[in-house]
Amino acid sequence: MFKNNSNKNDSNFWISYADLMAGLLFVFILLIGAIVSKSINLRENLDKQKITLNETIKDLKTKESNLNKLNVKVLKQNSTIAKQLATIKLQQDDIYKLKALLANRVKELKSTKDTLAITKDALKLKEDELKKLNQLLLAKNSKLDKLNGKVIILQNLLSENNTTLEEKDKKIQDYKDKVLILSANLTKKSDELNTTQEKLLKLLTALDEKQSKYESLLKELQSKREKIKYLTGIRLRVIEELKNTLGSRVKINKDGTLRLSSKVLFDKGSSKLKDSAKEQLKTLFTSYISALLSNEAIKPNIDTIVIEGHTDSDGGYLYNLKLSQDRALSVMNYLLTLPIAKKYNLQKYLTASGRSYLDRVVKNGVEDKEASRRIELKFRLKNQNALYEIEKILDENR
Repeated sequence: MFKNNSNKNDSNFWISYADLMAGLLFVFILLIGAIVSKSINLRENLDKQKITLNETIKDLKTKESNLNKLNVKVLKQNSTIAKQLATIKLQQDDIYKLKALLANRVKELKSTKDTLAITKDALKLKEDELKKLNQLLLAKNSKLDKLNGKVIILQNLLSENNTTLEEKDKKIQDYKDKVLILSANLTKKSDELNTTQEKLLKLLTALDEKQSKYESLLKELQSKREKIKYLTGIRLRVIEELKNTLGSRVKINKDGTLRLSSKVLFDKGSSKLKDSAKEQLKTLFTSYISALLSNEAIKPNIDTIVIEGHTDSDGGYLYNLKLSQDRALSVMNYLLTLPIAKKYNLQKYLTASGRSYLDRVVKNGVEDKEASRRIELKFRLKNQNALYEIEKILDENR
């Protein structure tokens, strides 16, 4: 009986032990499964993070490439600006040269005038000499009359004194010889007087010719001055025509620039054009361009229509340069979609430029930041053609 109980207890122990081991094995399997699952999840997260990291690296490389392109563009723009400055300097040098040429022409005319004055004085002296010769001629005629009177008196005396005929003839012959000599002298003086009169007439004729030439030169100089004044005043006339055409509808600056506030066109720090601003921009731009290119007195002188972006001094120069450039391009892109762009073929006129904060608006020595943030539309004239015309005028009949 005790043996049976002992066997039964052993059997129960081993069953319990087997159940315990089975339970531990199950727990161990669950633990292994949890570890494997956690490992799989961690690996998936690591793979995702790796993919995200690769995308981030790729994005950074793209941005770095864009930054390099932007730097190249900035360098090109700096080069363009330098060339423009050099062109302006050359234009100023040309103007100085033209002014010097004009001053030389004035000096030449003054010298010609002085020469004519000297010639007038010389002619006056010739006239005085002619008067003196006339006086001498009168004196000689007076002497001749006196001599004739003496001859008569002598004849009477000879007749009264009963002088011999030979003596009378001899004395008369002497007086006749003297009279002939005096007559020859008078004839010679008369010829000299005629010669002097002919020279005087030639001098007077030459003086008239020089006077006519001088007046012609003065008229020509006045005409050239008027042409130069016309050519150099083209910009003022274009601005005046522009103001007359626009009237009170659109306000422009003294230099003909149309200024628009960036606050109306863009959000702060953005280069995307506001939808609410497009209609106003369309109206102003259409009026401005129509006034420039529909007027035959203005259009032939227009070379370029520039859209300039400007910012205030908040932030770095390069940041503001990109922002101002992007805003100017945004405005130009929109304007090129308007019907007026096709009508006047604006692609050959329009150009966009970013000025960063180089042209800030300053009032009472303090920057007006709101006024500095702006878009400007301005025109450039064909200055080279105007300077060429001025130089051509000055070189005429040199």
